[in-house]
Amino acid sequence: MTADGSNPLISVQPNALKFVFELEKPSFCDLKVVNNTEHYVAFKVKTTSPKKYFVRPNTGVVQPWDSSVIRVTLQAPREYPPDMQCKDKFLLQSTIVRPNTDVDDLPADTFNKESTKEIQECKLKVFYVTPSSRGNSEDEGFKSYSDQAPDSNSAVQQLKDERDAAVRQTLQLQQELDFLKRRRHRRNDTGFSLKFALIVGLIGIMVGLLLNFSFSSSLSSPAAVPTVETTTSPVEPSTTEGIETPL
Repeated sequence: MTADGSNPLISVQPNALKFVFELEKPSFCDLKVVNNTEHYVAFKVKTTSPKKYFVRPNTGVVQPWDSSVIRVTLQAPREYPPDMQCKDKFLLQSTIVRPNTDVDDLPADTFNKESTKEIQECKLKVFYVTPSSRGNSEDEGFKSYSDQAPDSNSAVQQLKDERDAAVRQTLQLQQELDFLKRRRHRRNDTGFSLKFALIVGLIGIMVGLLLNFSFSSSLSSPAAVPTVETTTSPVEPSTTEGIETPL
């Protein structure tokens, strides 16, 4: 309900903005705006510290019974606030517009309070939380959920066990595949070395046979005897002058 007792045009979830506060790191918070009417509703977001926050979209139109998400980003802070207390506030204005109205078609005085149309406002506070406190709250929420839903936890644990078993089986298959690859590689190397040894052995045997054959042939052939050429000169009949052969 609004301050004047009328039904709200839109509802906002959550009803406060919480930012994880860390130096030199931005943080964001999402707001869900829900249209609770059968009309087109326009909204606009305002803040008391516009330089510290980045709002997108800061203006929009929500169709009947539809919703929209607004992201509010806290710029990276440079120093801690006193006692981690934040005095910043946000204001969400909403009003009914004509059907099929687009955000670019909104008049400049859409959210002007001086106009005759109804403008509803929703104020939102800002809170800073530390990363450790956020982690504790998440752990507590998980514990409460575990207490309320043991069956779901057992189902999740069973799925995790099945996943781990599948991972182990995959690793085992991969190891077996690697072993087979290495074994096949070693077999190929051994075959190559045996073939190479056989070929070298055959070549050695053939060379030995050829050498033995040539050596045997050289021993069986007769030794060459040197020939001496002799020249015979013709003997001419000798004649003796003044000597007569007796008859």
